[in-house]
Amino acid sequence: MTDFQPLLLADKGEPATSIVLVDRNGYDAWLTSQPDRVRQAVQAQAFRGEENQIAILPGDGAEWSAAAGVKDAAALGPWSLARAAETLPEGRYRLDGIAPGSAALGWLLAQYSFDRYKAPKAPKGPRILLTAEPARTDEAILLAEATALVRDLVNTPAGDLGPAELEQAARAVAAECGAEVVVTAGRALDEGFPMIAAVGRAASADRAPRLIEIEWGNPAHPRIALVGKGVCFDSGGLDIKPASGMRLMKKDMGGAAHVLALARLVMKSRLPVRLHVLVPAVENAVSGAAFRPGDVLRSRKGLTVEIGNTDAEGRLILGDALTRAGEGDPALILDFATLTGAARVALGPDLPAMFANDDALAESLLTAGSEVSDPLWRMPLWDGYDEMLSSDIADLGNVSEAPMAGAVTAALFLRRFVPAGTPWAHFDTFAWRSSAKPGRPKGGEALGLRAAWAVLSARFGA
Repeated sequence: MTDFQPLLLADKGEPATSIVLVDRNGYDAWLTSQPDRVRQAVQAQAFRGEENQIAILPGDGAEWSAAAGVKDAAALGPWSLARAAETLPEGRYRLDGIAPGSAALGWLLAQYSFDRYKAPKAPKGPRILLTAEPARTDEAILLAEATALVRDLVNTPAGDLGPAELEQAARAVAAECGAEVVVTAGRALDEGFPMIAAVGRAASADRAPRLIEIEWGNPAHPRIALVGKGVCFDSGGLDIKPASGMRLMKKDMGGAAHVLALARLVMKSRLPVRLHVLVPAVENAVSGAAFRPGDVLRSRKGLTVEIGNTDAEGRLILGDALTRAGEGDPALILDFATLTGAARVALGPDLPAMFANDDALAESLLTAGSEVSDPLWRMPLWDGYDEMLSSDIADLGNVSEAPMAGAVTAALFLRRFVPAGTPWAHFDTFAWRSSAKPGRPKGGEALGLRAAWAVLSARFGA
């Protein structure tokens, strides 16, 4: 993981290059106030105070400063400084007359890299931001580390991140935070979590399915459960995906990556909760042992599920995990999953679909998402579509025969496994960025993570 600690330091008055923030509305007044040599340098670089523009400003002798174009110089967002951190040379910097606030996160994440598979090259020196907000420094670093954990896990190819390696990643987070880990596999998985076992049984022995559970915190504190879809690679099973649909399926464990990162935030921040993390980890492979269309699976809850499509496997493993989560009588359940293409058709790649059975929980998530620039969009748990999951021979089917409302029916399937009366929210997230933006490279991405953390910290914080 990228080491963010040295990149954001307390300002003790040491020498540093100044960065002045300029937006389009204030550009003319700012430029007019500058000496001739600065105006000439600004105009030569075609700097107009547009968002993400950078200009180098001459000073006295060898001294220089920088101007960074931002959307609103009076209200910085998380990504306001990301282009500056990507563009400016190695060195120490401080903002001119303003604290970085939430923009510290983008400064850090602009220096994230995933180069595990690249030939070694001379590293670019660190760009260090000095800040007079030490309390926010710790939070920004934790959020950057959480985001980087999601990115690292999602970016890792499935050949190097199967169920066993995902278990190792969970154990590493737990060990770092003093948490306990329990893993259920083999015959115990067959008997206790039959849908997880069925989805993963076609994989090779070294990629066998398992349920990974982490427990942390004082049992006297409110219990929260975080459930993450851990399909380390999804071929589609016997309803096999086309090559184009399989290309990015290393990211189908993105839900698991999100809950491990969220759990780390909870534990590192010492949130006064009893945390229960559940990651059903499988590979949906093709072999003679694969579960089939038309099969009927029995779930941990006791409901029987007719398989209409083996490529709708994520909801099956989540069903067993949600049942297990509910057995602890939690005050709240959140689940993350790269669950449906239908959610992406409806909302695109940047906006996770959020479903909730509790209006107050949904509203808090939407508000938090807006406040921390990690937006969500609430989708309906429309009761009228429950009948679309009916089956002639089982309690329910895993898919609808109608080519409509796919994200909604998937969420309704999951709702069947959530205890009545337990507040629950489901994030159908893409966990991927198809094109780069400042501070957000192409590849694995945390979407919905910071919104969820803001709600947990506000609701359960000391």
